[in-house]
Amino acid sequence: MEIQNLLRPHILQLEPYASARDEYSGKEGIFLDANENPIGSVTAAMYNRYPDPYQRKVKEKLALIKGVNPENIFLGNGSDEAIDLLIRAFCEPYRESVLIMPPTYGMYEVSANINAVPVQKIPLDANFQIDIEAVKQAITPHTKILFICSPNNPSGNLLKKETILEILDTFQGITLIDEAYIDFSPQATFLKELHKYPRLVVIQTFSKAWGLAALRLGMAFAHYEIIAVLNKIKAPYNISKTTQELVYDSLQYERFKNEMVQKILEQRNFLEHALAQLPFVEKVFPSDANFLLVKMKNAQQVFEYLLSQKIIVRSRVKVVADCLRISVGTKEENQILLKALLAYYQKQSPNDLI
Repeated sequence: MEIQNLLRPHILQLEPYASARDEYSGKEGIFLDANENPIGSVTAAMYNRYPDPYQRKVKEKLALIKGVNPENIFLGNGSDEAIDLLIRAFCEPYRESVLIMPPTYGMYEVSANINAVPVQKIPLDANFQIDIEAVKQAITPHTKILFICSPNNPSGNLLKKETILEILDTFQGITLIDEAYIDFSPQATFLKELHKYPRLVVIQTFSKAWGLAALRLGMAFAHYEIIAVLNKIKAPYNISKTTQELVYDSLQYERFKNEMVQKILEQRNFLEHALAQLPFVEKVFPSDANFLLVKMKNAQQVFEYLLSQKIIVRSRVKVVADCLRISVGTKEENQILLKALLAYYQKQSPNDLI
């Protein structure tokens, strides 16, 4: 299988840690295998046993929602765990590289740097789209993973599907598509392409549309051989029992998640139009996510003023010139933001706004 040819040799030969629950996955029995406390804990007896290391119950429900098989799902401590594990599995330090397209999610580069893996950077074009010819020219036999964020963070826009498909058709390494914001987008997920592209990995998250950021649970979807590799090198019990139970309960209420998404989209449209009316705002970039990238005069000064008002947005001026990234809040939060921005404008002298 071609996946095995891409792996680092020592990962291919690695004998994984065998946890006690690898030998018996049932729920009933007398458990004398994992050196747990058989009596219980101070807070509750339910936490004295290790959790399911493969989150089978959650994956079975998630598979129905996503239209994939459970064996095509990896669950990690945030999507960042899957990113890190993929780099560790496929990239030889100092020799093989990953390719990213800035401005994009910063953890791709951070994870590569932590693992001493070189990073190739091919910037997105002026419209925050993939420069396909530059990407093709940059790819070498040492390029092992190509990261695509769509909808992109921090620009918020979808990347063109036909360009991504061209990469999937030609690139011989692992293509990772980060769909953290896909629930806020009209475009269909790339999950439907998994059967056609065995080197494709799609990651999503429970932190955005599902409203479960504090639980730190990310999803990776891929060919079962890639999923097997991730399970082979992950920590034995990487997802807590509490997280598994809370996520499973949330999965029963997909309709509520969809209703939340619709409310956020309504507020995104409201906020987009309201921000565009402010005299010092130069551009509100089109968004397919739950945030807006906004170019404005004196962006860093605006950021610091909002901070003084205990309104926290994200300064992206070092990534995209003169831009702040503003998450879509509730109706009340958005109105407070707009009121503060208007107050900032009224305090500036005419020269400050030129």
